[in-house]
Amino acid sequence: MKVLVGCEFSQVVTKAFRDRGHEAYSCDLLPTEGNPDWHFQEDVLSVLDQYDFDLMIAHPPCRYLSSSGLHWNKIRPERAKLTEDALVFVRKLLSVNIPKICLENSIGKISTSIRSPDQYIQPYDFGHDASKKTCLWLKGLPLLQIQKDKYIEPRIVNGKKRWGNQTDSGQNKLPPSKDRWKLRSRTYQGIADSMANQWV
Repeated sequence: MKVLVGCEFSQVVTKAFRDRGHEAYSCDLLPTEGNPDWHFQEDVLSVLDQYDFDLMIAHPPCRYLSSSGLHWNKIRPERAKLTEDALVFVRKLLSVNIPKICLENSIGKISTSIRSPDQYIQPYDFGHDASKKTCLWLKGLPLLQIQKDKYIEPRIVNGKKRWGNQTDSGQNKLPPSKDRWKLRSRTYQGIADSMANQWV
């Protein structure tokens, strides 16, 4: 298949498809951390205007869409406009003429303003000691199948489940830094491998 992974600089998903023989490309406004021959450093919508793909997996930035930050929209009206712009971008991605589409994002504004996701996934169901509930909106694709033998058991803190990327209170362990958003935005390898194995 010819695959485009939109808004991906890490090439985790791109490489998973490449490893299985697909012609996969990443696309992001940032330079790639992987193979530049497999990367479009430009607006994903302009790439979609120029080339035909069989599958697109899109990871639009969640900064103005995630529930965790939407409370700021009432305090800062200019931020609310950025949320509306982000929703316009998501709608364009979901409406492109590609047979198979997966759009991935955090729980937030897409669910309430566009439609509910088709599936929620967690890294701990794909072999990672981490919790990060993620939404998938799918077109022409089946739900990702979870292998029970990949499930990672949590630790129990005061009766609550906690995984390796969480503090005892449930917050993400990553300290504030200029690269924190990059580290948190990466697709977990087990999820990327499942996409590449199942969505053929």
